[in-house]
Amino acid sequence: MKKYLVLSVLFILPIVAYMFFATASHNSLFLPIISKNHSDIPSQFVSLNKENITLDKNITVLGFPGSDIEEVKANLFNLNQKIYNKYGGFKDFQMVMILPDGNQEKIKAIMLEFRRLSNDLKNWHFLFGKPEDIETYFNSFHFKNTLNDKSGTSFVYIIDKEKCVRGRKGQKIKGKVEYRECYNTISAAELHNEMSDDVKILLREYRLALKKNKRKDEFRDKIEQEVKKN
Repeated sequence: MKKYLVLSVLFILPIVAYMFFATASHNSLFLPIISKNHSDIPSQFVSLNKENITLDKNITVLGFPGSDIEEVKANLFNLNQKIYNKYGGFKDFQMVMILPDGNQEKIKAIMLEFRRLSNDLKNWHFLFGKPEDIETYFNSFHFKNTLNDKSGTSFVYIIDKEKCVRGRKGQKIKGKVEYRECYNTISAAELHNEMSDDVKILLREYRLALKKNKRKDEFRDKIEQEVKKN
């Protein structure tokens, strides 16, 4: 009897837990899509290392730091410490910052400082272009905030592998309406808490989907093998 009780608990508990999380608009299973069908990075933006950088098939933290590098240096440091150092090791994760041309040397100096704090910076990407092109690309996302007169903003955005903006929306458990399409790099606490959790959720979402598809492929392959045998 005790054996059956334990088995029942082990079977029912995961279902109850799933139903609990599924009732929340923002939960540890799925990060809501804020907007879809966005354009990839325009070809006129040139990366610091002349690499071909794309949003496609990558989980991207997208930012527009602007031309006042000294002013946003601390923000980039916050991103590196709170987000990149946690997730930079994932091969499909990247940090993409788009800023006005002419700031290459200043960014190189910042990257030298980052190397004292991070072992591998290969997933940090800085791209440069004309201010008017940056504004056009930024506006194509239809974000609620705008760029300042330095072609920058302190906010960053999470873009998934299908070039959708991810964030938070809907009812929270306490009944308050929650909407978040961006994260403020000025606040180390916001990056450490909200953004870090959201990136983790999105990474987990793709890992679970990959495992599910792999199981399907293995099942299909076994069927094909049996058919060939017969």
